[in-house]
Amino acid sequence: MEIKSVILAAGKGTRMKSETPKVLHKIFEKPLLGYVLDNIKTITNENFVIVGHHADEVKEYVEKNYQNAKTVLQTPQLGTGHAVSMVLPYLKDFKGQVLILCGDTPLITAETLNKFVEFHNSNNSDLTVMSTIFENPTNYGRIIREQDGSLKCIVEEKDAPPEQKAVKEVNAGIYILDWAKISPAFTQLTSNNAQGEYYLTDIIEWGKKNNLKVNAFILENSDEIYGINSRKNLAEATRIMNTRKLNTLMDNGVTIVDPNSTWISEDTEIGTDTIIYPSTYIEGKNKIGKNCKIGPCAHFRGGVEVEDNCKIGNFVEVKKAKIGYNTNAGHLSYIGDSELGAYVNIGAGTITANFDPITGTKSKTILKDNVKIGSNTVLVAPVEIGEGTNIGAGSVITKNVGEWALALTRAPLRIIEGWVKRK
Repeated sequence: MEIKSVILAAGKGTRMKSETPKVLHKIFEKPLLGYVLDNIKTITNENFVIVGHHADEVKEYVEKNYQNAKTVLQTPQLGTGHAVSMVLPYLKDFKGQVLILCGDTPLITAETLNKFVEFHNSNNSDLTVMSTIFENPTNYGRIIREQDGSLKCIVEEKDAPPEQKAVKEVNAGIYILDWAKISPAFTQLTSNNAQGEYYLTDIIEWGKKNNLKVNAFILENSDEIYGINSRKNLAEATRIMNTRKLNTLMDNGVTIVDPNSTWISEDTEIGTDTIIYPSTYIEGKNKIGKNCKIGPCAHFRGGVEVEDNCKIGNFVEVKKAKIGYNTNAGHLSYIGDSELGAYVNIGAGTITANFDPITGTKSKTILKDNVKIGSNTVLVAPVEIGEGTNIGAGSVITKNVGEWALALTRAPLRIIEGWVKRK
């Protein structure tokens, strides 16, 4: 059955204390909303992002990065139920399923969402809500079940009496529903509650009153629905995501020398027998091959592809670069907007000067196979160094150099005998 999604991303995120909308705050340089959209891309064919606070910024991000997503403005913002009702005109004749998620839960996985959809279908549900168990359920809506264990309703904490506040099963904020059956609920919700808002959670009670089949799917790993409401939450979510990624990499044959000081983005692939040394930070989307050595203190800024048997050493920064087989950049270098061939050696202190501050443009540096770059060299892009060429230490290269040449721009050495004693 066809599945579309509605992602709630209209909130201001007051506790973030930021001019940036909450869903555009980043983990490993990727917005929170991006994680949600990426994790549903194999499940849904069309996604509606509900925007409100700083709507233009969120809209720009969505339209620039996701072809199968569109934004829908919620104004005024009258609650989560009202937010979902914004898509009614777009889904007037839709007969499939709608997955509803929050834009500030970057830890939810595609695997979990697939299990959620399978649970909904296998139980012939009309509406399924995801729940989880929290030892401290403060601030979450409580899952209230019937005596037979079926789902009765969800009660927000501000509306819950003491006996319901003691319930540890909470609403995870993710729903799947058969749209044709449940969509009429969004025109019948009321705002008779402490907040004076239209709660999405009220569709549970509405479904039961209309004799529809309502279920709850218990999420085992509650970390996956960890929401971001503050800078502390953002830091904790980053830690959880990083630990999860490092464990996966180690299980798949990557050596992480010191997990406590190593940070690697979810969108980075690393081959077997590669070693990641301490204090390495890898953000963005990257692909690192087998038998490589990365770090210590290396920084990948995204868009990096490293082939097998390479070494990217201490205090080397790499961004938007392809690095060929058996190439070494041992220390204290910057490689940006570059393409390096196989068996290239980058001397210490080498810089690819790729940015023109006058035009604001970035240009590419290309080093062919077997190129050797001496220490303290600046390669001023756009520039191409031919196969086998050596660049002398201390050079500033501003023109293309052909194959198997020696290029250097070193000033003549002057020795003034006795200068120090005379001074």
